[in-house]
Amino acid sequence: MIDAAALGRMKPGAVLVNTARGGLVDQVALTEALATGRLGAAGLDVFADEPADPADPLFRLSNVVVTPHVAWLTAGTFARSFEVAAENCRRLAAGQDLLHRVC
Repeated sequence: MIDAAALGRMKPGAVLVNTARGGLVDQVALTEALATGRLGAAGLDVFADEPADPADPLFRLSNVVVTPHVAWLTAGTFARSFEVAAENCRRLAAGQDLLHRVC
Protein backbone atom coordinates (compact mmCIF):
# COMPACT_ATOMS: atom_id res chain seq x y z
CA MET A 1 0.00 0.00 0.00
CA ILE A 2 2.80 2.42 0.85
CA ASP A 3 5.32 2.12 -1.97
CA ALA A 4 7.95 4.52 -3.31
CA ALA A 5 5.29 6.50 -5.19
CA ALA A 6 3.14 6.90 -2.06
CA LEU A 7 6.16 7.93 -0.02
CA GLY A 8 7.01 10.48 -2.71
CA ARG A 9 3.56 12.05 -2.34
CA MET A 10 4.05 12.61 1.39
CA LYS A 11 5.07 16.07 2.57
CA PRO A 12 8.84 16.48 2.87
CA GLY A 13 9.87 15.76 6.43
CA ALA A 14 6.72 13.72 7.16
CA VAL A 15 6.77 11.02 9.81
CA LEU A 16 5.51 7.54 8.95
CA VAL A 17 4.21 5.31 11.74
CA ASN A 18 3.38 1.66 11.07
CA THR A 19 1.93 -0.51 13.81
CA ALA A 20 -0.32 -2.50 11.46
CA ARG A 21 1.56 -4.94 9.22
CA GLY A 22 5.11 -4.77 7.93
CA GLY A 23 4.11 -5.76 4.43
CA LEU A 24 1.98 -2.63 4.05
CA VAL A 25 5.09 -0.49 3.62
CA ASP A 26 7.81 -1.09 1.04
CA GLN A 27 10.69 -1.26 3.51
CA VAL A 28 13.41 -0.70 0.89
CA ALA A 29 11.64 2.43 -0.39
CA LEU A 30 11.09 3.60 3.18
CA THR A 31 14.77 3.17 4.00
CA GLU A 32 15.71 5.20 0.92
CA ALA A 33 13.23 7.98 1.76
CA LEU A 34 14.55 8.18 5.31
CA ALA A 35 18.22 8.03 4.31
CA THR A 36 17.84 10.83 1.77
CA GLY A 37 15.86 13.05 4.14
CA ARG A 38 12.69 12.84 2.02
CA LEU A 39 10.92 11.61 5.15
CA GLY A 40 11.75 13.09 8.52
CA ALA A 41 11.35 9.94 10.59
CA ALA A 42 9.62 6.62 11.02
CA GLY A 43 8.19 4.81 14.00
CA LEU A 44 7.88 1.08 13.35
CA ASP A 45 6.45 -1.76 15.39
CA VAL A 46 6.30 -4.19 12.45
CA PHE A 47 8.66 -5.12 9.64
CA ALA A 48 8.52 -6.70 6.19
CA ASP A 49 10.27 -9.79 7.52
CA GLU A 50 9.89 -10.90 11.11
CA PRO A 51 11.96 -11.50 13.00
CA ALA A 52 13.71 -8.51 11.51
CA ASP A 53 17.29 -8.88 10.32
CA PRO A 54 19.54 -6.91 12.71
CA ALA A 55 21.78 -6.04 9.72
CA ASP A 56 18.91 -4.28 7.90
CA PRO A 57 20.10 -0.76 6.90
CA LEU A 58 16.89 0.64 8.36
CA PHE A 59 18.23 0.01 11.87
CA ARG A 60 21.32 2.15 11.25
CA LEU A 61 19.28 5.29 10.61
CA SER A 62 19.08 7.81 13.44
CA ASN A 63 15.61 8.97 12.38
CA VAL A 64 13.97 5.58 13.00
CA VAL A 65 12.38 4.41 16.24
CA VAL A 66 11.50 0.72 16.50
CA THR A 67 9.59 -1.34 19.04
CA PRO A 68 9.37 -5.15 19.23
CA HIS A 69 5.88 -5.65 17.73
CA VAL A 70 4.00 -4.78 20.91
CA ALA A 71 2.08 -1.64 19.94
CA TRP A 72 -1.29 -3.32 20.52
CA LEU A 73 -0.42 -4.34 24.07
CA THR A 74 -1.87 -2.01 26.68
CA ALA A 75 -3.42 -2.81 30.03
CA GLY A 76 -6.85 -2.29 28.47
CA THR A 77 -6.33 -4.47 25.40
CA PHE A 78 -4.73 -7.22 27.45
CA ALA A 79 -7.61 -7.26 29.94
CA ARG A 80 -10.18 -7.14 27.11
CA SER A 81 -8.50 -10.10 25.35
CA PHE A 82 -8.84 -12.18 28.51
CA GLU A 83 -12.47 -11.09 29.00
CA VAL A 84 -13.37 -12.18 25.47
CA ALA A 85 -11.49 -15.48 25.86
CA ALA A 86 -13.26 -16.23 29.15
CA GLU A 87 -16.65 -15.32 27.67
CA ASN A 88 -16.00 -17.57 24.67
CA CYS A 89 -15.10 -20.46 27.01
CA ARG A 90 -18.40 -19.91 28.85
CA ARG A 91 -20.32 -19.75 25.56
CA LEU A 92 -18.63 -22.88 24.22
CA ALA A 93 -19.59 -24.81 27.37
CA ALA A 94 -23.19 -23.52 27.08
CA GLY A 95 -23.44 -24.40 23.37
CA GLN A 96 -23.83 -20.75 22.37
CA ASP A 97 -22.32 -18.89 19.43
CA LEU A 98 -18.81 -17.54 20.03
CA LEU A 99 -17.96 -13.84 19.99
CA HIS A 100 -15.98 -12.50 17.04
CA ARG A 101 -15.97 -15.81 15.18
CA VAL A 102 -14.27 -15.63 11.79
CA CYS A 103 -15.32 -18.20 9.20
